[in-house]
Amino acid sequence: MSDSIGEKTAAPAPGALDRYFHITARRSTIGTEVRAGIVTFFAMAYIIILNPLILGTVEDGNGDVLGTSRVAAVTALAAGVMTIAFGVFAKYPFGIAAGLGINTLVAVTFVASEGLTWPQAMGLVVIDGVIIVILAVTGFREAVFNAIPNSLKAAIGVGIGLFIAMVGVVDSGFVQRIPDAAGTTVPVTLGIDGSIASWPTATFVLGLVICGILVAKKVRGGLFIGIIVTTVFAMIVQALTGDFGEGKGWQMATPEIPNSLGSVPDLSLVGAVDLFGAFAKIGALSACLLVFTLVLANFFDAMGTMTALGKQGRLVDEQGNLPNLRTALIIEGAGAAVGGSVSASSNTVFVDSAAGIGDGARTGLANVVTGVIFLAAMFLTPLYSVVPIEAAAPVLVVVGAMMMGQITEIDFSRFEIALPAFLTIVIMPYTYSIANGIGMGFIAYAIMALVTGRGRTLHWLMYLVAILFVVYFAIDPIMDAVG
Repeated sequence: MSDSIGEKTAAPAPGALDRYFHITARRSTIGTEVRAGIVTFFAMAYIIILNPLILGTVEDGNGDVLGTSRVAAVTALAAGVMTIAFGVFAKYPFGIAAGLGINTLVAVTFVASEGLTWPQAMGLVVIDGVIIVILAVTGFREAVFNAIPNSLKAAIGVGIGLFIAMVGVVDSGFVQRIPDAAGTTVPVTLGIDGSIASWPTATFVLGLVICGILVAKKVRGGLFIGIIVTTVFAMIVQALTGDFGEGKGWQMATPEIPNSLGSVPDLSLVGAVDLFGAFAKIGALSACLLVFTLVLANFFDAMGTMTALGKQGRLVDEQGNLPNLRTALIIEGAGAAVGGSVSASSNTVFVDSAAGIGDGARTGLANVVTGVIFLAAMFLTPLYSVVPIEAAAPVLVVVGAMMMGQITEIDFSRFEIALPAFLTIVIMPYTYSIANGIGMGFIAYAIMALVTGRGRTLHWLMYLVAILFVVYFAIDPIMDAVG
């Protein structure tokens, strides 16, 4: 007999897939990664609907529009390619797609206000991506990442948790903005006139309850189950009730089986870029200031998101830093260049990846699954819209609650630490910008360190970044001053 009595049988050696992605080492399984990758896709899928609405309908300086169907196709293409690349090379479960905020900046400021053509605007996005990659290759991004104090890193994680929870409750219609004409000092309201007065909003509440119960009871795949159950409920509601009335319908996608299950994507926007046209159109100085705005927003949006996701998935070391960080930063930077080159706007690490991590994703295999579904979505354009945002948004709220746990790492008894942390946390959801929160936190931390006699203990990069953020926040008057 090969095994004596009482002798333990050796565990089977992990397969090649397991070894490459470190699945067992990160206490996960292939099944968990696949399931969580699907959850991440459904949490991110709204970008295929929302990005075309932001980019596809704005006329440029020549009167041209990108078109919603073409933007939807390239949005899915860029997200699929970059999410897979990040999973394969960086080996983390951080999905990549067109960054909200950046796409609005490009559409509203670069095109509508500055009068650039779409190829010229996307050329600036490509240049932004090249600069980001260079900063990552040289190690500058990693050095800044490592210079951030642990309390500020924790505050970034908490702020992003509140931010994605805010995205969830707003995108689902559970919290709505009161029109200015109402003449009220309260900018938002619960549901419709302070009441859950529509079936879509009730669907969100049901989904939140289901996801919360499943996570509290530690059900494996609880968030995935929650999305599926809530989607089925939404489809039943849609079939039975039909038209809900004006202002009471689904926020984005209608949960019903589409008439057509596929179409050939229009990828004619790929390569439609004018790299240096903006410099000739608005002048070198103005173009450089626009690129500076992109670089700073991209730089810190991604850095903050990766910090928060890494801490949530317990993928960071004792100092709160991600192993293999430089590779991750290089791939993420390439996302900006790729997104610009296909006219989908800058692609960056997506905060909604927290949904998949909350459901157990720990490796790049989950990213590969998410990316493959994004590529399939180019051909199955109507199919991804079966899951309404009201079914996916509860996951964002639950994950936001999970990320709040990092607040215990902040010493609020020391006000020189508490104020920068507080500003970082609240500015993100209030302004819908991760970069704004990080910027306020950096500036406040640097000032507090100086006035409390701790200036020498702070890394010089913190002061440099604080100064850059002062310029970033003052970019409009600076642009006005240079004409």
